Amino acid sequence: MTAFTTQWGSQYSAIVPNWENNWDRLTAFFDYPPEVRKVIYTTNAIESLNYSLRKVIKGRGAFPHDEAVRKLLYLGLRNVAKKWTMPVRDWKAALNQFIILYGDRVPV
Repeated sequence: MTAFTTQWGSQYSAIVPNWENNWDRLTAFFDYPPEVRKVIYTTNAIESLNYSLRKVIKGRGAFPHDEAVRKLLYLGLRNVAKKWTMPVRDWKAALNQFIILYGDRVPV
C-alpha cells in the first residue's frame, strides 16, 4: 500500500485506484519547471471560459443538429476572446523556459 492510499484511501476510496493507475500521466505536469507550470495551470481562466460557454448554451432548449451547437460555441468563443486583454501572468519567465527546453521550435 502506498503512502497516498494510506492517507486518502478511506476518504476517497473510489478515486484512489484511478489516481494510482494514471500516476505517470498525472506527474508529467511536474516535469516542467515551475515557471511553465504556472502558465499551463490556471484554473481561473479555465473556469471563466467554462462559465462563458455555459452562459451561451443556457438559454437554448434543443438544437436541430450537432453543427448548430458547434456554430454557437464558435461564435461564443469568438465573442469571449475579444474580452481577453490581460497578458498572461509571468509569461516572460515561462517563455525563457520554453526557449531553453525547446530551442528553435519556439517562435520568438
